Amino acid sequence: MNVEGIDIVVKKSNRKTVSIFVERDGSVSALVPETLTTKDIKEIMISKSYQIHKNLAEWKQLNERNIIREYVSGQSFMYLGRNYRLKVINEPLGMVIFKKGTFYLGKSEVSKGEIYFKDFYKAKLEKKIDPIIKLYEDRLGVKSNQIKVMELQHRWASCTVKGNVNFHWKCAMAPIDVLNYIVAHELTHLIHMNHTQAFWNELDKVIPNYEKQQHWLKYNGVGMAL
Repeated sequence: MNVEGIDIVVKKSNRKTVSIFVERDGSVSALVPETLTTKDIKEIMISKSYQIHKNLAEWKQLNERNIIREYVSGQSFMYLGRNYRLKVINEPLGMVIFKKGTFYLGKSEVSKGEIYFKDFYKAKLEKKIDPIIKLYEDRLGVKSNQIKVMELQHRWASCTVKGNVNFHWKCAMAPIDVLNYIVAHELTHLIHMNHTQAFWNELDKVIPNYEKQQHWLKYNGVGMAL
C-alpha cells in the first residue's frame, strides 16, 4: 500500500490495535486487525503519515552511524556492548578466536570472515541467553517452548503463539543489561502477545528501566552489523 509516497507492507492479524514500524532497513510495515477494510487501513495510514515521515527522517539520521566493517587488522567488532580490534594472523584458525580482548582471524580465511563471525556470535549468544531465559521465566511465571538463535532480518527477537522464541545472532553484540531486556521483552509476549499497556506494565515489573535499554538499541543498533 502506498500512502503519500510511502510504501507500507500491511499485515493483518488477530489484534485490536494498529502498529506501524520503521524496520532496520528503512522499510515501513503495519500490523492491523483482520476486521479492517482496505479503505479503513488507508485512512488510518494517512492520519499517521506525519508520524511515519518523522520516524523515517529519524531512521535516516541514525543510519549515518552505520559502520561498514572490513576483515583487516585494526577493524573493530562489537561484543557484549564493547568494541574489540581484529588481528589478522598468518596461521589459519578455522574460526574467529576471541582472546584477551582481541579477535583473531587467519589471513587465508579473510574471505570467510563474515561466516566465522556469525558462527562466533551464535555460539556465544546460545550460552549467554540460557541462564537469562531461566531467570525471567521464573520472574514472569512463564515457560518457553523452543529457543533458537538465527538470522531474523529486521527483528532483534520474535515470539510465536506456540511459545517459540527466536533471537537474532546480533544480540551477542549488545551489553548484558540490553540482552536482559530483549529476553524479558520476548518472554513477556507469552503473557501479552501485543504491545498493549498491559504488556509494558508487565515488562516494567521485571525490567523497571526498560526505556534505557530501548534507547541504547535505538541509537546503537545500526552499528550492530557485519
